[in-house]
Amino acid sequence: MDAYLVGGFVRDRLLDRPHNDRDWVVVGSTPEEMLARGFQQVGRDFPVFLHPRSKEEYALARGRDADGNLTTGPGISLEDDLARRDLTINAIAMNREGRIIDPFHGRRDLEQRILRHLPSFSDDPLRILRLARLAAGLDFSIAEETATLARHMTARGDLTSLAPERIWQELHRALCAPSPRRFVEVLRELGALKEILPEVDALFGIPQPEKYHPEIDTGIHVLMALDRVTELTTDPLVRFAVLVHDLGKAVTPPEYWPSHRGHEALGVPLVDRVCRRLRIPEHYRKLARKTSRYHLMVHLAFELKPRTLAKLLDDLDAWRAPEDFERFLLACQSDAQGRKGLQDQPYPQADYLRRIHALTRDISARDVPAHIHGKQIGREIHQLRCRRIATFRKQCSPGD
Repeated sequence: MDAYLVGGFVRDRLLDRPHNDRDWVVVGSTPEEMLARGFQQVGRDFPVFLHPRSKEEYALARGRDADGNLTTGPGISLEDDLARRDLTINAIAMNREGRIIDPFHGRRDLEQRILRHLPSFSDDPLRILRLARLAAGLDFSIAEETATLARHMTARGDLTSLAPERIWQELHRALCAPSPRRFVEVLRELGALKEILPEVDALFGIPQPEKYHPEIDTGIHVLMALDRVTELTTDPLVRFAVLVHDLGKAVTPPEYWPSHRGHEALGVPLVDRVCRRLRIPEHYRKLARKTSRYHLMVHLAFELKPRTLAKLLDDLDAWRAPEDFERFLLACQSDAQGRKGLQDQPYPQADYLRRIHALTRDISARDVPAHIHGKQIGREIHQLRCRRIATFRKQCSPGD
């Protein structure tokens, strides 16, 4: 069987990066022959098979017919298959002996750290998002002709045809990668950010008070906050919450610039809109809504009264969902430290709220007198928490 390793496995091996998932292309074979060898076919639209022992994917070589339609058959060559891929660096194959087959000079582009498209790049507009993700993940530059093509595809509306699930899949992968900031920057450079995430794109050029935001531009602040959250956690839930935490600043009435009074609440429906449009999972939406609505309150935590602190933790569902509460605090810290010259500034508010949470999390209905019933139980629990928080505040000073 004439089989070759292709795609990301070969690329990452040549880059000396982790390369675990192996994809194979089989040349000169038919579905009947694959089944006779014991392979299991998966799906009907594409001739993809699972190896009987390793369970690795083996796909029959595919190419384009005279009308430009995808086709397969024993006459399709390895080069035909590689030609339909998106970028030269993904169109490199390797045989079982380790010999490299590189008809489109992808190895040269790997050495020069350049992303360069193949003619089939425009077959799928999702490749624009993948281009941005690879630029971020590999820290590669984009060939000018490739950037020009991506801008042209965006300008003619190609991205509007993408299913929201496919967009979210790429965004999620970018959030899990080493540099979500670079992903957003590249999308913006290609004109794609305003098509995929117009709510985020609208933040660029929106001013903030220089006293609190020396970087001034809200869009730049979001990029800096993404940098900081990338240092703090690999959790994509937190990173997404940071990406959309300030959407309200784009719709704050200009008379409230640059202070953006009330932007926290204004951002919540925008977060909902993004999540509905891209069909983002509910647990991402919940954390992002909380971060948008309450991040400023956390920054002001030392100024809040006990009853306000207790209500904040209640609104955050901190006692029932402590993991999400911790994620929320990391998002707030990323916001506070995602500012020019303030990246290393301490953020004691997070530890302050962690201590309050630890002191109050064991208060429950068991602590309520037996004669109290119904809704009054919840009110009594709230009062018990307020009293414990008040005692704690008297015993410590901010930053202790």
